[in-house]
Amino acid sequence: MNSDALDVTIITGMSGAGRSEAANVLEDLGFFVIDNLPPQLIGKVAELARGQEQTRYAIVVDVRSGDFLADLGAALRDVRSEGGVARSIFLDASDEVLIRRYETTRRRHPLSDGGGVAEGIARERALLGVLKGEVDVIVDTTTLNVHQLRDRLRELFAENAGEHYQLQTSIVSFGYKHGLPTDVDLMFDCRFLPNPHWVDELRPLTGEDLAVQQYVLGQRETKAFLKELDRLFALLMPAYEREGKSYLTIGIGCTGGRHRSVVIAEELGRLMSRRHRQVAIRHRDVGRA
Repeated sequence: MNSDALDVTIITGMSGAGRSEAANVLEDLGFFVIDNLPPQLIGKVAELARGQEQTRYAIVVDVRSGDFLADLGAALRDVRSEGGVARSIFLDASDEVLIRRYETTRRRHPLSDGGGVAEGIARERALLGVLKGEVDVIVDTTTLNVHQLRDRLRELFAENAGEHYQLQTSIVSFGYKHGLPTDVDLMFDCRFLPNPHWVDELRPLTGEDLAVQQYVLGQRETKAFLKELDRLFALLMPAYEREGKSYLTIGIGCTGGRHRSVVIAEELGRLMSRRHRQVAIRHRDVGRA
């Protein structure tokens, strides 16, 4: 990507899920942040920004803008058609966590209309349902504290992440018993592999330990599984890039998220690196008992 090309990031999502914190992080990273801009005006901002020294813009768009999905999509397409980079991020969290956050801050939900917070959240989720399916990346802040959210956003939007217009890929390992991650695009279940949990000497270890890695990677099923994943992503990655997708998050799950999924996530990352792909790997549940 040309370093002088316009770079526009849309921040949207549920009220209380971290939009303001995301805006603060991007501002720290050098973005010019505009809050609550109607999507119809994004094109005007892009027009005024072209040729300026400042090229990285973050625009916060929320449900107060009304029925904005068509306008938002058109604005992002216009930026791309002029040679710029346009991406969108959706901040989400569980209803229970959103309610707790509102109770803590004693703020009124923008869509409550005199009713309770839960009612406002339900209305907002219904209004944003289609938009959530259209964005480039979803970040679930349910289990993230402020510092973890900042780290996740810096991983996605740091300056060096935009030096090349290449699909940014993240792999997250997780345990099904701790709940499904909601911020993944593709999810793979590796519970069919023999479980190191049932090997006494391996049970207290994790997939970051050599003995567990050797056990999991030594299985015949593992070799076949990784071979097929490698073939699949050799097909998918270039296709996603041709379609203009900016971010891809892959979930790898096992029962507890400590053994098999950790090993497979690391190995999949290694296979992608061989294809000159930069991959960020996170292990959501490796530290859980």
